[in-house]
Amino acid sequence: MSAPRSFRRVLITGVAGSGGSYLAEYVAENHPEVELHGISRWHTATRDNLASLAGKLTVHEVDLLDWSSVFSTIREVAPDAIFHLASHANVRASFITPGSVLANNILGTENLLEAVRLAKIDPVIQLCSTSEVYGQVDPKDVPIREDAPLRPASPYAVSKTAQDLLGWTYFVSYKMRIIRTRMFAYLNPRRADLFATSFARQVARIERGLEKELVHGNLESVRTLIDVRDAMRAYWDAIVHCEPGEAYNIGGATTMTVGEFLKRLIALAEKPIPTRQDPRLLRPADVTLQIPCCDKFVAATGWKPRYTFDESLKHLLDHWRRETARGALA
Repeated sequence: MSAPRSFRRVLITGVAGSGGSYLAEYVAENHPEVELHGISRWHTATRDNLASLAGKLTVHEVDLLDWSSVFSTIREVAPDAIFHLASHANVRASFITPGSVLANNILGTENLLEAVRLAKIDPVIQLCSTSEVYGQVDPKDVPIREDAPLRPASPYAVSKTAQDLLGWTYFVSYKMRIIRTRMFAYLNPRRADLFATSFARQVARIERGLEKELVHGNLESVRTLIDVRDAMRAYWDAIVHCEPGEAYNIGGATTMTVGEFLKRLIALAEKPIPTRQDPRLLRPADVTLQIPCCDKFVAATGWKPRYTFDESLKHLLDHWRRETARGALA
C-alpha cells in the first residue's frame, strides 16, 4: 500500500446525483477538515439529495457541456482532488437516446480534463468508470480482472469506455494524475432506475396500496452487490492510495441473480407482492455475468465492505418506505 495522500479542497462532479450526494456526505462526516465543493447543472431535479449538507458544501452551477462554466469553476476552486461522477447513467435509456448519452458523457469528460490541463493545476482525479465497460464477459474471464477485454454492450457502456480511455490518454500524454475505478453493482436508494431500487420502491408502494404488482425485466443476470456507502468510501480510498494511470475494479462479495435479489427483498415485505415481467424493461442487449476480482484495489487500499447484504437491503427498503409515506402525506 502506497503512502496515503491528504487533501485540502475537493470537487465532486454530479454532486446532486445519487452517488455524488452520498460521497459528499461521506467526506463531510469523515473528513470535516476538507473544503468540499460540488458542481451541478442548474436544471437538476435532485437537489433534495443535498439537504443534510447545508453549510458543509459549496455547490457551483456548472454544465459539463458548457466549456466556460467548467473552466471558470475549475480555475476558481483549484481543487487538489476531483471525483468525476457526473454522467447520464441509465443503461436502458441509452438505447432510446444514444446520442444524448454519448455526447454528455464523452464531451463532458473531455471538457473537464481540458479545463484541468489549461488551468495548470495538478489534482488527483478519480474517474468513475463502470463494470459495464467489460460487456458480456467470456466465462473464462470470470472473476473479471482489470485486463479483461473491453466489450461495451450499450451506448452507455460505450460512453463510459470512452471516458475510461480518455483518462488513460490524459495520464499518458499530460501526466495528469488520473485513477480509473470500475464500479460493479451497488445498492443505492437514491437512484430509482437501478433494478434494486426500482424493486424496493415498488414493494413500498404495494405495501401502501398505491400499486397492485411489481414489474421487472430480466431476472437471470448475475451481479455482485455492495452498499452505496461502502462504494463511496471506496472512492475516497482510491484517491488516497491508488496509483495514477491504473484501473481498479471495485465490488462486493455477495453474488446472486437479479431474481434471487428480488426474492430476498419480497421476503421483507409486509404483504404479498405479485410480480410480472414487463417486456418494455428488457434491454436489446444485456450484460448477464458481472463478478469482479477486486484483489488489485484491496491490495492498494485495504478497503473492505462494512455493511452486510442484509443491512444494505433493509437500508434500501426503509428509505423507500419513508419516501412513500412522505408522498402519501403530501
